[in-house]
Amino acid sequence: MDGKVREQRKHQKKHSGPKAAKKQLRKQGGTTQEDERTRNPKAFAVQSAVRMARTFHRSQDIKTKKHHIPLVDRTPLEPPPIVIVVVGPPKVGKSTLIRCLIKNFTRQKLGEIQGPVTIVAGKKRRLTFMECNNDINTMIDLAKVADLVLMLIDASFGFEMETFEFLNICQVHGFPRIMGVLTHLDLFKNNKALRKTKKNLKHRFWTEVYQGAKLFYLSGMVYGEYQTQEVKNLGRFISVMKFRPLVWQTSHPYVLTDRMEDLTNPETLRTNPKCDRTVSLYGYLRGTYLKNKGQVHIPGVGDFQVSDVTFLPDPCPLPDAQKKRALNEKERLLYAPMAGVGGVVYDKDAVYIDLPANHVNQQQEEGRPTTELVQSLIDTRTTLDAKMVASKVSLFSGSATLSSEDVDDQSGEGTHLQETPVLNPNTQRERRKVVFTEDDDDEEEEEEEEEEEGDSEGSVEEEEGDEDNVSMFLKKARADSAPPLKKQKVKEEEEEVLAFADSEDDLEESEEEESAEDEETVRAGDSGHCSEEEEEEEEEEQSDEEEEQGALRWKVCLQQKAAQVFLRQQEAAPNLRKQVYGSEADRGDEEEEEEELGGLFTVIRPQSSVKFSANALDCSRFNPDTTHDWDLKEMLNSIKDCFVTGEWEKSQDAATLLKEDEELYGDFEDLETGAVHKGQDQQKSEDGEDEEEEEEAAGGEMKMDEEETQKKKRLDKKRRLKERFDSEYDDGEATYFDDLKEELQKQAELNRAEFEDVDDETRVQYEGFRPGMYVRLEISSLPSEFVMNFDPQYPIILGGLSSREGNVGYLQMRVKKHRWYSRILKTRDPLILSLGWRRFQTLPLYHIEDHNGRHRLLKYTPQHMHCGASIWGPVTPQGTGFLAVQSVSDTKNNNFRIAATGVVLDLDKSVTVVKKLKLIGYPYKIFKNTCFIKGMFNSVLEVAKFEGASVRTVSGVRGQIKKALSSPAGCYRATFEDRLLMSDIVFLRSWFPVSVPQLYNPVTSLLLPVGMKDSWAGMRTLGQLKHDLGIRKTPNMDSLYKPVVRAPRRFNRLHIPKELQKALPFKSKPKQQAAKGKLPQDLQRPSVIREPHERKVAALLHALSTVHSHKRKKAQMLQHAKHKEFLQLKEKEEEAKLQRQKEARKKLYRVMGQADKKKQKSSLKGAPQED
Repeated sequence: MDGKVREQRKHQKKHSGPKAAKKQLRKQGGTTQEDERTRNPKAFAVQSAVRMARTFHRSQDIKTKKHHIPLVDRTPLEPPPIVIVVVGPPKVGKSTLIRCLIKNFTRQKLGEIQGPVTIVAGKKRRLTFMECNNDINTMIDLAKVADLVLMLIDASFGFEMETFEFLNICQVHGFPRIMGVLTHLDLFKNNKALRKTKKNLKHRFWTEVYQGAKLFYLSGMVYGEYQTQEVKNLGRFISVMKFRPLVWQTSHPYVLTDRMEDLTNPETLRTNPKCDRTVSLYGYLRGTYLKNKGQVHIPGVGDFQVSDVTFLPDPCPLPDAQKKRALNEKERLLYAPMAGVGGVVYDKDAVYIDLPANHVNQQQEEGRPTTELVQSLIDTRTTLDAKMVASKVSLFSGSATLSSEDVDDQSGEGTHLQETPVLNPNTQRERRKVVFTEDDDDEEEEEEEEEEEGDSEGSVEEEEGDEDNVSMFLKKARADSAPPLKKQKVKEEEEEVLAFADSEDDLEESEEEESAEDEETVRAGDSGHCSEEEEEEEEEEQSDEEEEQGALRWKVCLQQKAAQVFLRQQEAAPNLRKQVYGSEADRGDEEEEEEELGGLFTVIRPQSSVKFSANALDCSRFNPDTTHDWDLKEMLNSIKDCFVTGEWEKSQDAATLLKEDEELYGDFEDLETGAVHKGQDQQKSEDGEDEEEEEEAAGGEMKMDEEETQKKKRLDKKRRLKERFDSEYDDGEATYFDDLKEELQKQAELNRAEFEDVDDETRVQYEGFRPGMYVRLEISSLPSEFVMNFDPQYPIILGGLSSREGNVGYLQMRVKKHRWYSRILKTRDPLILSLGWRRFQTLPLYHIEDHNGRHRLLKYTPQHMHCGASIWGPVTPQGTGFLAVQSVSDTKNNNFRIAATGVVLDLDKSVTVVKKLKLIGYPYKIFKNTCFIKGMFNSVLEVAKFEGASVRTVSGVRGQIKKALSSPAGCYRATFEDRLLMSDIVFLRSWFPVSVPQLYNPVTSLLLPVGMKDSWAGMRTLGQLKHDLGIRKTPNMDSLYKPVVRAPRRFNRLHIPKELQKALPFKSKPKQQAAKGKLPQDLQRPSVIREPHERKVAALLHALSTVHSHKRKKAQMLQHAKHKEFLQLKEKEEEAKLQRQKEARKKLYRVMGQADKKKQKSSLKGAPQED
């Protein structure tokens, strides 16, 4: 099946149906819609101008929304595989979905998903699947390299926190294309609940991504896999999806590693297992061009210098460009080295071949000799020496077979070889070394040549047969070797050539040529394509020819042989190379050139071959080429185009150039007369369209060369029509957006055409390794833990760094605490940032800019608003987004883990963060408005720095520092608006610059042991340290709240000067009152002292007055209560009276109304009115 190329089915034209009817109508020269328009034009007129305007506005809105800033298309002709990251919480079906998609594209089943899996999905598209586990480190790393994210959501459970965390990570690092996939839909038993859940999840997903984001539904599983049609639909969407280039990815080279090799010297590993390792990493280069010897960052490990970069053959190449709709089985490639799947793996100095048994056809017809040979080597169950012992050889047809024992007994060759086992210390493998004991080197070479001839000429029959059909086919192919007579004939011809040799050099070269041609004839005879009957016929024909020629064979082609000998002498004499370097150098070079790898692949060393050809060429001599027979027609045709009468290239042919001039300058307008003259080609294209259509219709019956000419004509016609259409319609409505797109398109074409015809080796030296190449990066001095604790489930990304990004410095950022994060962030608390390729821990200082441009330090991040942050970290381009987490190992925490997001603003230390500082002093001498202040500074120098600064008191009196005092130290003189008191406190508001802590601690999660890579712990916060160590801080007594005890203040009397008193009005003047003196003794009343009887009388009178007053008060209370009751009764009577009056008025009004009605009736009847 693999050997034969299936012919593509030809397209069958439709002879009936609507499509065929439309085509037939188009050929006749008109369409049904045009006929309807001409027959009834009013039916196709504008019915509503408002609706038409609305439709036009809507179409323009949709068109404008699709506009984006156009970028130069830098995608190579063979783009790298698209990275598809499958994300979701645990047990949601990520591995199952990857296996189903791989089976859909490649028809192969993959067991365990380990590392990146690359497949060929179509003629121009390859995909790399990568599963993202629940570790936030992996989520951050894969979000930076993903082209497409398949976000799996458990519909039976709903959204989980990991989904929103990954969406926020993607929003910060450049939003890739995201497709949601709902799983576990088969757990819904109620259709109504299923529809409602789908709707709710879809709208919430749209809120997070964008309106109309694609959401797939995987309804259920069949035998542990998703349904085939649903997986096929998902695969179709992935195959045709377009991707918008992300800024960070297109400006940095990066490699998603799919294979790792440890190149460290085994002896060094044996002596020091913890030594730094030299590792080669393999993968497709993405992003932009990668320069050799550059600097890369491996997230989770650190920054490293690349010691060497080479590009290798593509292990998963795209199929050859053919006009077909689908891939055949051979082109559905799958490459996953970490999962143990892959074909041929190329290394710099080795080739690894892995052939799965299901892909090797059991009965191969005229198959691939390389694959057959490799498969036979894989299928062998016995060693080579055991097979040689069991094999038998027959020297002549029909003769008895000889075994190896018979040959050893007769010739005694077994005594010349000895076997000594040697233990290889590097690989710990026992190898069998052959030791030659008795014979010389020349005899050994002769024996080897004889053995080779015997193996190729004799028929080998193996007794131990293999059950595999492929190995049986190989044995049969080896057994059907070429006949001996053919080889004898070849050798005799070579001996005749040797008869004309003139020097020892010729003899040496002829011996080497003889051995090389021997091998070629053996290979040609061992092709296995001819049957036994054909071989017998060939043998008979050859024997007849030899009998006819007989002894006259040496006379044949004497002239040709003599010419060849003369040419050989011209080329070989004198042999400058042998005279300078000697014959040993020649042999050494040839041995190096013919070095083979494992007997299968020849190692090609381009530098040595170039040197050899340059050294071997004697440029001082001219070698005439007399092998051309100028009488032949083919030789004459080969030089016919060198003359004027021949066919030249289009760029040099005179007729073609004249036609191009006619196209360029044929159309012109006479400015005087206004007449327009058209070129011949345009007139032909306008007047003779019918003739060209007839030629196109008849073109299918012509030959291949005529079809090509017709195809060129059609393309030229389409090009001319498009140019005419563009000139008529696009000139007036061309927008700036269209011009910009056209300009960038031209730039992209220029970029592609610059190195289009240059080979890869030269292109790499000029522009670096381009994206899409499969590269091998060799990195030395990697930590040993990286290799020892390697886990393929965690991605290894090599992110390229520019020359400036390798430095560490101050960064100014704008940061905002995430609205879903529960705690606020504190200044100088360690925070883990994901910035660029790196993940690192640092100590940020938060600050906010005041109206006067001062950056004031904040102790905590503000709620729901941005603030500034200054950190010490790697230099990253401005505008790069970042996110912050407080811990990457807190997996048990169910809260949202992303603490803050932001963007880089500046890359220098231009922003000075300041902190408020209050200095307090006390007055110790007070003059009128001048005071001497102490306790604020410690030296005269400190005061000198603050001369002219403004100070103020607690009561609000403002002042200024004037000059320092000589003693005591730190005191100064200050002036104020008003006179101070000794109890006043003077303070100075100043701003103190704060230095940013220099901490850059990369997160080295990939160096942790397997199973513990999600438990990296860096610097702890002060609160965590105190909690872990059980430390309770003793509070500062001055910071505690206490009850304020203030002594009552005594103020002095108000003193008004006499001059001011005169000017005051009488009301405000202080009144002059005489001071009250002491009464004289005669005016003072004497105190009366009562007698006991008088005291009793006074007590009785006091008691009687008390009783009387009590009775009077009680009587007043009773009177008040009676009066209250009377008032209530009076109020009731008044209400009854009013009610009676109201009813009486109603009766009166009723009677008066009836009387008025009677009067009106009587007046209408004409009756006499009564007074």
